[in-house]
Amino acid sequence: MTFSTNVLSRVVSVSVVTGAISFGAIFGAFAQAETLNGAGATFPAPLYERYAREVKKKYPDLTVNYQAVGSGAGVNQVIAGTVQFGASDSAMTDAEMGKVKNGVILVPTAGGAVAVVHNLPIDNLKLSRKTLPAIFSGQITKWDDPQIKADNPGVNLPSQPIKAVVRADSSGTSFIFTNHLTSISPYFKGRVGTSKSPSWTIPNVIKAKGNPGVASSVTRTPGAIGYVEYEFALKNKLKVAQIRNKQGQFVAPSLQTANQALSTVSFPANFRVFVDDPTQGYPIVGLTWLLIYKSYPNAAQGTAVKNFVNWVLTDGQQINDDLNYTRIPDPVAQKVIQTVNSAIK
Repeated sequence: MTFSTNVLSRVVSVSVVTGAISFGAIFGAFAQAETLNGAGATFPAPLYERYAREVKKKYPDLTVNYQAVGSGAGVNQVIAGTVQFGASDSAMTDAEMGKVKNGVILVPTAGGAVAVVHNLPIDNLKLSRKTLPAIFSGQITKWDDPQIKADNPGVNLPSQPIKAVVRADSSGTSFIFTNHLTSISPYFKGRVGTSKSPSWTIPNVIKAKGNPGVASSVTRTPGAIGYVEYEFALKNKLKVAQIRNKQGQFVAPSLQTANQALSTVSFPANFRVFVDDPTQGYPIVGLTWLLIYKSYPNAAQGTAVKNFVNWVLTDGQQINDDLNYTRIPDPVAQKVIQTVNSAIK
């Protein structure tokens, strides 16, 4: 722990806050314009916004509309067949894939860190492998708890309640976050567990929709702590906690530390990976996927999807670093392209 002739020029309107993202044209000449509609994860929304601008400049013949509604909703719409593609930060399960009438291919597009963000009058907050899951399972409820003090010697922690902010929607970001906490805490595993829609046991929990909603709630709530995709933490200038990794180091999220964590990930034939507790780097990381069908109703639409994926996994990957997302390794990207090009009919 890859999205080509000037027939039509349109204005792309993108709004990450509302979750609506419009992509531009993707592929070569067609007799008429093609439109692909997709929905899903908010985790990659900043990246997809940038993709939209760059792709539209070069390939104006196809419009791709993307609604950032959360990974769970994206998976459900793929199963229902109401979109041409979905997006999720949680790889589909065998059961979910089995429900897709036209078959489905998981296309990894990027990786990244989930930042633990807070609204405290201190910098460089540190949270260990004991305190972080204890906070999000309701065991620790005040900021001056002795366990948090032990993580932060010499820091004047406020004597105020912890106000946890979590996702209200079914979310791949929640999956990445709870997957890590489940792997390091038996109590959290038994109390909450890994899920896109966790049953939170935290007192007075605050729920917000999407990464933008969580970021906004943390910003306006003193004493808050939450989790968002790293780019949202940067854009909203939120304070991020350093998290203790498997090697015992307190590490802040960054492109470098996310790359370190994902550098040893091995991709299987179906490209489905669950990263729970990496051996190095920043420990709360994951991948995000496009969910595309193996069969489309007509050749033009199938070709559009093929070219969309080819661009994402080649030229599009150059954009990832700019927005603090990891790239998909080139050998993996080439295998994905081969799979997509041969599978889509």
